[in-house]
Amino acid sequence: MKNICFIASEGVPFIKTGGLADVIGSLPKYLNKDEFDVRVILPKYACIKEEFKSRMKYLTHFYMDLAWRRQYVGVLEAEYDGIKFYFIDNEYYFAGFAPYGNIYEDIEKFAFFCRAALSALPAIGFRPDIIHCHDWQTGLIPVFLHDNFQNNQFFHGIKSIMTIHNLKFQGVWDKKVIKDITGLSDYYFTSDKLEYKGDANYLKAGIVYADYVTTVSNTYAQEIKMPFYGEGLDGLMNARSNSLCGIVNGLDYTDYDPEHDPYIFKNFTPMNFRKEKVKNKLALQEELGLAKDEKKFMIGICSRLTDQKGLDLVDCVIEEICAEDTQLVVLGTGDPKYENLFRHFAWKYPDRVSANIFYSNERSHKLYASCDAFLMPSLFEPCGLSQLMSLRYGTVPIVRETGGLKDTVEPYNEYENSGTGFSFCNYNAHEMLATIRYAKDVYYNRKREWNKIIDRGMAADFSWKNSAKQYEDLYNRL
Repeated sequence: MKNICFIASEGVPFIKTGGLADVIGSLPKYLNKDEFDVRVILPKYACIKEEFKSRMKYLTHFYMDLAWRRQYVGVLEAEYDGIKFYFIDNEYYFAGFAPYGNIYEDIEKFAFFCRAALSALPAIGFRPDIIHCHDWQTGLIPVFLHDNFQNNQFFHGIKSIMTIHNLKFQGVWDKKVIKDITGLSDYYFTSDKLEYKGDANYLKAGIVYADYVTTVSNTYAQEIKMPFYGEGLDGLMNARSNSLCGIVNGLDYTDYDPEHDPYIFKNFTPMNFRKEKVKNKLALQEELGLAKDEKKFMIGICSRLTDQKGLDLVDCVIEEICAEDTQLVVLGTGDPKYENLFRHFAWKYPDRVSANIFYSNERSHKLYASCDAFLMPSLFEPCGLSQLMSLRYGTVPIVRETGGLKDTVEPYNEYENSGTGFSFCNYNAHEMLATIRYAKDVYYNRKREWNKIIDRGMAADFSWKNSAKQYEDLYNRL
């Protein structure tokens, strides 16, 4: 039996701000229970909902040194879906209405969390063979393991894996401050270790000291070795390329299942979507106050409204996208300029554009089930889950060929009758527009071909089974 410990800053269902939480909530369930004992350590944020807090039971507490400070560390436990979750409690660090706040506070908060999570392992009597760290918030764990935890017999020979979910966020702050917070010696603050452009960098620390580095798709693992995608760490990614791989994220097929989804208007299957899926579209048109017309080509966008998601391309050609035969449904929050862009077009074309500037899990399910196509023109996309949800619900993805989008959406080829979606290569608004128009042409004029694209998309398997197998292989190799 191998012991694996996931350490992360968020996890479904307890706390979620993005795709990282989905991975932490789903992946452990799909690893082979006969071979691996997988447990998860998360912070006990004050903003976790009461229904989950009430399930946690107190295990132990102790005091720990963080550089020159002495800090309280409480450890709680809850079981969910057969997986043991541990929560690190400290009211000073984990107060507030959201898991993340000002970067200078987060830097100290997650230094505390990294050290506390390691210190808690002997206290809960769980000795992992591998500690699997996720994103910059846990980047110090491989460093601490290498540093003073080495003197403790308990930690000898524990291996670490660092998974990068998004290289853009690295946890960079003033070197002197980080030295003071972590208590690490000068030895660690050189350019081949934590130092980064005069500051210190948590993610870089994890990449340098982990035994293995993974990221969330094959293409992204290749892209981050190039300056454009490397966010200043492309040199390091090349240096570590012999212990770097990409494993695409899976989708939890029990949560996203058009046949049994409680959130959607009308359940459907790969067998009957030709008749049943359109009922979702009509119901959504009614709910959002759009023109009720099953013939209109409905495009969905469900994402953070930021530059990374390619919305500057949409901004450039939005008049052409909102043509008379098309409806656009947007769901999400983010940059005020994009929130206002979609609000303006919803005001200008109330019968064909709907701007939902908030986030609702229920409405997102309805969107995936109702739209004809789903637009994801990302500038970069480490993995992306929205395109996987679209495929699952028979909504045809239109994506830019980058990262996980390139790995999961096979472009339609009318000569070979293959493909599960439409894609374009260059980051160019008119290339995107041409691809949307091509998709629309197939939708209106070659309906049988369009339905076959949906057939292939719904038949594709991006459940966790596949990815979990690759993680198991990696754990065994280590």
